[in-house]
Amino acid sequence: MNTYIDIGINLTNKQFYNEHEEIINRALDNGVEQMILTGTSVRGSKESAEIAEEYPDILFSTAGIHPHDAKSFNQESIRELRNLLILDQVVSVGECGLDFDRDFSPRPIQEKCYRAQLELAVEVNKPLFLHERSAFKRFNEITDEYFSRLPEAVVHCFTGTLGEAKIYLDKGFYLGFTGAISDDKRFKQLEDVIKYTPLDRMMIETDAPFMLPKNMPRMQNRRNEPSFLPYVAQTIAHWKKMSISEVAEETTETARNFFKL
Repeated sequence: MNTYIDIGINLTNKQFYNEHEEIINRALDNGVEQMILTGTSVRGSKESAEIAEEYPDILFSTAGIHPHDAKSFNQESIRELRNLLILDQVVSVGECGLDFDRDFSPRPIQEKCYRAQLELAVEVNKPLFLHERSAFKRFNEITDEYFSRLPEAVVHCFTGTLGEAKIYLDKGFYLGFTGAISDDKRFKQLEDVIKYTPLDRMMIETDAPFMLPKNMPRMQNRRNEPSFLPYVAQTIAHWKKMSISEVAEETTETARNFFKL
C-alpha cells in the first residue's frame, strides 16, 4: 500500500468532535501514516498540540493565527505561540497569512498579525504554513520584507493562478494541494498549475473537514477526512501522467524533510 502524509487537517473542528480515534484509524488504514493538525488560533493551536501529543510520531501540529482569527491577536499571542513551538510535536508556524476574500478580520490587523508570525518563524527557525486568499499582491509585499531571513515555507491549499504559482515557486516556496484540484468547475486553472509544478515542490493535504475531493464516490456525509488523501494523489498522478505510487512516495519524502518528521 502507498503511504502518505496529510500536511493539513483541522482535527479540532467541531465536525470531528468525539471522533478523533476513528478518524485517525481510518487514515492509517488507508496509508496516511502521519498527519499535521492545523493551528488557526492560540486556543486552537494549544488544542492541536495536546491532541498530537497523544499520538506520537503519527500526529504533529502547527501553531499560528489564521487571518480570519487575527482580530484575536494581542500582546500575549506571540509569547503563547512561542511556548508551543518549543514542543517537539509542533513542527511549523501557521496557519498564517492574509485573507482579503472574506475579511473576517480588518486588513490592518491581519497584516500586523502576519508580520508578527513571520518574525516568530525567523526566531524559532521552524517552517511556515501560509494562507493567502485574494491578497496576492499585499501578501507578497509583506513576505518579501522578511524573505532573506525566512525559513522554508509552504503555501497551503493553493488555489491561485499559474502565474501566482510560478512566483511562489521562484521564491523557493512549496505548494500544498487539496481536493480543490479535482473541482474543475471552480478551480479549472489548477490542472495547468499541477502540470507545471515539479513533483518535489508539492505536498498534499485534505484540509479536512473542508475541500472534499470531487473524484471520489458521492457520499451522504459531505465531510472530508484524512483517509481520503489518496484521491488528491490520484488527481495529481492523472494530470502528471505518472503512477499514484510515485506521487505518494515523492510528496511523503518532501513533507518529511520539510517538517523534519
